[in-house]
Amino acid sequence: MIAKETLKEIIILQRDSLEKLDTGILREKEKEVKILDSFALLITGIRRCGKSTFLHQILKKQKKWYYLNLEDPRLEGFELSDFNKTESIMKEVYGEEGIYFFDEIQNIEKWEKFVRYLIDKKEKIIITGSNASLLSRELGTKLTGRHLQLELFPFSYSEFLKIKKENPSIKSFEEYLDKGGFPEYLKKEDPSINNELLSDVVMKDVAVRFGIKNTSMLNKIAVYLISNVGKEFSYNSIKKMFEIKSVQSVIDYVSYFENAYLIFTVPRFSYSYRQQQVNPKKVYSIDNGFSHVNSTSFSKDKGKMLENAVFLGLRRKFKDIFYFQEKNECDFVIKQKNKIIMAVQSCFDFNEENKNREIKGLLEALNEFNLKEGVILTFNQDDEFLIEGKKIIVKPAWKWLLEK
Repeated sequence: MIAKETLKEIIILQRDSLEKLDTGILREKEKEVKILDSFALLITGIRRCGKSTFLHQILKKQKKWYYLNLEDPRLEGFELSDFNKTESIMKEVYGEEGIYFFDEIQNIEKWEKFVRYLIDKKEKIIITGSNASLLSRELGTKLTGRHLQLELFPFSYSEFLKIKKENPSIKSFEEYLDKGGFPEYLKKEDPSINNELLSDVVMKDVAVRFGIKNTSMLNKIAVYLISNVGKEFSYNSIKKMFEIKSVQSVIDYVSYFENAYLIFTVPRFSYSYRQQQVNPKKVYSIDNGFSHVNSTSFSKDKGKMLENAVFLGLRRKFKDIFYFQEKNECDFVIKQKNKIIMAVQSCFDFNEENKNREIKGLLEALNEFNLKEGVILTFNQDDEFLIEGKKIIVKPAWKWLLEK
């Protein structure tokens, strides 16, 4: 429990600090923000991807607002009952009417009860958090159909160009593949920033939250996953590798990392949901620069660096992403409204050595899903041709990433 005067002082200090915060470049997701009466807008994303700055950009467009960052160490001991004091203090500090903004609200147990109370009063609320599943599950229980979700990622290539004040080019794209899009890392280019981020996710978002004592093992699993981008993995192989007692524990750990946006898992496409769960999955990282700093092998494989960037470009737009494998393999097939709508190959250098393999995998997916055209994304090659009645578009990934 926090004393009322202490809470008031913190709210004032946070307000003053937020008003001084650089609003940075306008994020692409800003146009997707919808603030509705009796609804909570949930903004999720990994730590340090710019959620607070994004909130500030939204705040600047509002005439009246209330703000509270619940990850502030001065709020240690904040409880559900403190929300009642918070509401009255906010009105005292900010005025009678405003949109509620809560940063990292999932840190407070039973927070969803207070949000439900505000929604029942027809208030407008925006919430940020770094655990998508936790927030959605808790909101879904109390606020079925009364919340919207928006995901924020580290900077896209387009946003990277804005922050770096550079033009689209092979050189700038190569830099993006290497450095990624975490705002603070791009500003200072200090590797310890990405090292600390990994530590924070492992410790705060996983170990502390789920009561896991062996943090050294957790860290090793995280590094293993972000070092093996674009590769298949099985829960059983991780169990054996790290001598973990049960497969279920591995499933849980991977799920925790995924919900904290550290990694993404991509299932092999199957018409059977059960088969999807049994088949090996592939893993991708939240950010190239993050993997580069925290992995010894990632930056040595330019093909995997490109593939990770392509995956992130797709994931920003689509949630249901699979890889397709029968006789041959297609890196990505995209599902929308229960239908596969797109097939994409990622290939750093499309050449005579791999041309046959890449085309066969893409054609197999196009035929399976009755698609008329497929895309092969490369580092810097352009081409277009017909084969077996299917249109194959070869395009530089950096140009594709800039398409709306």
